[in-house]
Amino acid sequence: MAKEDLDLDVEASAPAKKSGKLKWIIVGVAGLLLVGATVGVLYFAGVIGGGGESDPAAAEAAGAEHDEGSKDAKKKPAVASAKAPIIYQSMEPPLIVNFDGSANVRFMQVTLQVASRDAAVIEMVKEHTPAIRNGLLMLYSSQDPTVLSTRQGKETLLKQSLDEVNRVLKEQTGASGVESVYFTGFVMQ
Repeated sequence: MAKEDLDLDVEASAPAKKSGKLKWIIVGVAGLLLVGATVGVLYFAGVIGGGGESDPAAAEAAGAEHDEGSKDAKKKPAVASAKAPIIYQSMEPPLIVNFDGSANVRFMQVTLQVASRDAAVIEMVKEHTPAIRNGLLMLYSSQDPTVLSTRQGKETLLKQSLDEVNRVLKEQTGASGVESVYFTGFVMQ
């Protein structure tokens, strides 16, 4: 009987060793997955890898700001700003205008966003949103709804909207810099 007890103890301890190894393998694989996921997130967030390209552009832009007298200094900020990511600012709530009673279309609702590569310009847009909205409402209420029903009419209105936003910013701050305006909603009824 003692021999059977020994055999049982040996058999009972052998699977325990296998399950201990299995646990370490699972912990190791989970650790590798966690490290891989962390590296992937940091890479796609831009924290690691590929960061070397943006540093020289930032250094060129900083050097250009200190050396404004040369001709090259004027070219470098344009190159740096072309590589900068575009920033969008929504003009919420939507702009709603009424048309005169003679048209089939009675009102228009426009949702739009302005875009710039300069964060300072976006901050100016945020600060002067009431004046910008007022200028856009005046522009939109003077439009002919039959012209706006065509693509060309909408594109013309986009160009006029960009000009109006930059005009208001120039009037309020002395500087403009909005690159484009996008309609994100356009309803006429």
